[in-house]
Amino acid sequence: MQIKILHIDSNHPILMQQLQEAGFENHEDFTSSKEAIEAKIQEYHGIVIRSRFKIDKTFLDKATNLQFIARVGAGLESIDCEYATSKNIALIAAPEGNRNAVAGHSLGMILSLFNNLNRADREIRSGHWNRESNRGHELDGKTVGIIGYGNMGKWFAKKLRGFDVKVLCYDIKENVGDENAQQVSLAELQQKTDVLSLHLPWTPETDKMVNTNFINAFAKSFWILNTSRGKNIVTADLVTALQSKKILGAGLDVLEYEKLSFETLFQDKTTPEAFQYLLDADNVLLSPHVAGWTFESHERLAQTIVDKIKALFAQ
Repeated sequence: MQIKILHIDSNHPILMQQLQEAGFENHEDFTSSKEAIEAKIQEYHGIVIRSRFKIDKTFLDKATNLQFIARVGAGLESIDCEYATSKNIALIAAPEGNRNAVAGHSLGMILSLFNNLNRADREIRSGHWNRESNRGHELDGKTVGIIGYGNMGKWFAKKLRGFDVKVLCYDIKENVGDENAQQVSLAELQQKTDVLSLHLPWTPETDKMVNTNFINAFAKSFWILNTSRGKNIVTADLVTALQSKKILGAGLDVLEYEKLSFETLFQDKTTPEAFQYLLDADNVLLSPHVAGWTFESHERLAQTIVDKIKALFAQ
């Protein structure tokens, strides 16, 4: 039996090309509604998705022949994983594909924040040569705390090996620390951290995790980076901490205002007050959910998915 795969998001061309060469039958539909996809999903054995829509119980109940769901990305929060697993549907993700990109982006963000690079660039373009107000900080000598020590967190710690920093990590899993980071309790991480980097999935446990109580539990004022999921931080509480200088600066690749697809930013007719503060703040660096979005990771993500699909049917 030939395995039929429906691709509902565009990806690097090697994904379809290599699957075809391996004997899979590829179909693509990048434009139909979720309801239209549901009407024909029973014809397919596999689906390849990025973040176009949520794969919920309704969708899964109609996918009567589905054997796998492959997400070309790191997280699986757009999929009802428990229900899919109960139907013996294999779940495939590719955190290995963009971990290097995310780690590099995180490092770039903290170095830019520490050295006021974006602000200084804007000032010079506006005709201002301000040296003293752009005096920077050095990363050496600081303690970096990483929350979430999976693929992304580990690769960020690896990037930090070129600096004279102490790296601590906290994770709900035990014994994940390695030669690049010492695993500690959350309380110890909050006592010692100068720079906090979030590398978390979005789950009920991490939703709105970084709130006022969480922030105030840190012993020192600190910088924060978020390249994971926007809804892990309460933006209004982050703004309060920036105003009080409990948080010295923020590098945010993700925002709680993003739509589930991550393709657009949720914008009402009026901009939320907290978001407007971020837009105006000199010590906040924003990027449009592109930490894992390099040319190299685009191909690596596709290759990882191909390899995992082929391995699934080689068993």
